[in-house]
Amino acid sequence: MASTAGLVPITRAFLSKFYDKYPFQPLTSDVSLLTNACKEQALCILAANPDDTGNLHVTAQLNFVPPHKIDENTWRNREQVEEILFLLQKDNWPSMLKEQDSLSAVAVRLAKLEEEMQLLLITIQEFQKASSERIFNMVLTYMPQDFRSVLFKQQRERSEKRRQAEVDALLAAGGSIHDKYLLLWRQQMDRRHQLAQLGSSTGVLRTIVKWLVGVPQVLLDFVCRINDDNGPMEEQRQRYGPPLYELTSFSIALRVFVSLWWSSFDHPISPTEELLELMEKSVNVYSSELKRFLSFMREVFENSPFLISAEDAGIANNTNDFLEAIIVAGRTHEVPVVVECEGSLVAWDFRLTAGKDVGFSVEFEDSSSTKRPMLPYHRYEAHQGNFCSPSIGTYKLIWDNTYSNFYRKIVRYKVDSIPPVLETNSGALSSTDESPNSDATSYDE
Repeated sequence: MASTAGLVPITRAFLSKFYDKYPFQPLTSDVSLLTNACKEQALCILAANPDDTGNLHVTAQLNFVPPHKIDENTWRNREQVEEILFLLQKDNWPSMLKEQDSLSAVAVRLAKLEEEMQLLLITIQEFQKASSERIFNMVLTYMPQDFRSVLFKQQRERSEKRRQAEVDALLAAGGSIHDKYLLLWRQQMDRRHQLAQLGSSTGVLRTIVKWLVGVPQVLLDFVCRINDDNGPMEEQRQRYGPPLYELTSFSIALRVFVSLWWSSFDHPISPTEELLELMEKSVNVYSSELKRFLSFMREVFENSPFLISAEDAGIANNTNDFLEAIIVAGRTHEVPVVVECEGSLVAWDFRLTAGKDVGFSVEFEDSSSTKRPMLPYHRYEAHQGNFCSPSIGTYKLIWDNTYSNFYRKIVRYKVDSIPPVLETNSGALSSTDESPNSDATSYDE
């Protein structure tokens, strides 16, 4: 388990300087030229068939404004690639093309385009998977390497299987490619919403993650802030968003052009060879430039840190969730923890900021004021621990400085009582109050 001591989440100011080392070479001018050419051909087809409401609906998509987020644009491009692949499958060719021999020049050229788009689809999928895996592995790096990391992996696997089952059910019910990607993006937003909840919540939801799953506070701060509108990833959107927005528009124009061309193939308004050449050049330029962009972003992601030192961030480390107690010589400091549900987790974390060590113990007191020890007395400089409460009642955490005649001790501490966490029928972790999904594996970009 790597230490998070002294670390804070990346900041926008830090990323601004970091990205200066990674300038993106602008897209080739062919991107805008071919985007406009595809749009012009689509509009020509619409003008030749003004009464076709289907064509009108498809052409209206040329006015689509790309979203602002990097990952949402990545999903949009992946959707368009899959739509174009669908059109390039022989079963979906215009009837006149289907009649041609599979070894004819046109059929061979279309097969090459299909192969190129299939490779591009794989590239996008691998890019998204690598980004998700990097976040997940980063979280594991800072988690205790015990049963908690195993639970974390198992929960993630269950969540992803459940999401995949949702997609499979949608497609089995006749859902379209567009329906599929609406669902995939909703699932992505669900992940992000859950992460934001984990980072910003208080009480049971947060303490379950910190104590049971073992995610340090700095990671909660990271997932809470990373996707803010003016947070760290906004710098990435400003730097690298524009070329991806261009590619999103290009992909839509290309898909609309091919779709309308196929629908009017029997009544061409331009020579087939001319349109085929436009499609070939568009596919090749789009594929090449999107692969280059994804390769560049993958390098940026692999070298960009998630957590940095407070000095690098230019801010002091935030310890607001800790309390401070000054224990004068000859005195004790007690913190009562009321447990109302048997099996609750009583957890603590403390360290001395002044003094060599301090005595610490935990005792239980029931409703009849009967006391019994839960954690034997020992002297510590710092300690973190927890146990499952055997009964309801009050558990007293006691810091003891009675053995000192002269020196005070200053203790920074946090204490929580966490209701039992159960496995629901769906396999998700839940408590008696809230049901977190600890699939902390995805963020904006």
